[in-house]
Amino acid sequence: MPTLTKLYSMKEAALHNTPDDCWVVVDGKIYDVTKYLEDHPGGADVLLEATGKDATEEFEDAGHSKSAKEQMQDYFIGELDPTPEIPEMEVIRKEDTGFASKLMDNAVLYWVIPAAAIGISVVVAFLYARKK
Repeated sequence: MPTLTKLYSMKEAALHNTPDDCWVVVDGKIYDVTKYLEDHPGGADVLLEATGKDATEEFEDAGHSKSAKEQMQDYFIGELDPTPEIPEMEVIRKEDTGFASKLMDNAVLYWVIPAAAIGISVVVAFLYARKK
């Protein structure tokens, strides 16, 4: 029967990068090596440098023994989440772009045109009425 393991994002694993809270990612698996820092043969600095990134290559390059790989299981806490991180979307409300609303927006922005039209109409009406 398969067992369920907790999934962590790389971003979350990278937050655990201090001597008091140290996680390492190797082969898609996450290990909490906080209690192992002082016992690590290469020193605590080696493990602290491996936090915040996938340390698989560094782990393999170090040539760890079979017993070291078996000992890692004692510190296993979960796996790296394989789903890609989706950026948060910004929601933009589209406003009504009907003719009437555009006309009103333009009338408000360009009030000089309607005011001039009314002014000219009043002057023409006054001059026409004066001629009679």
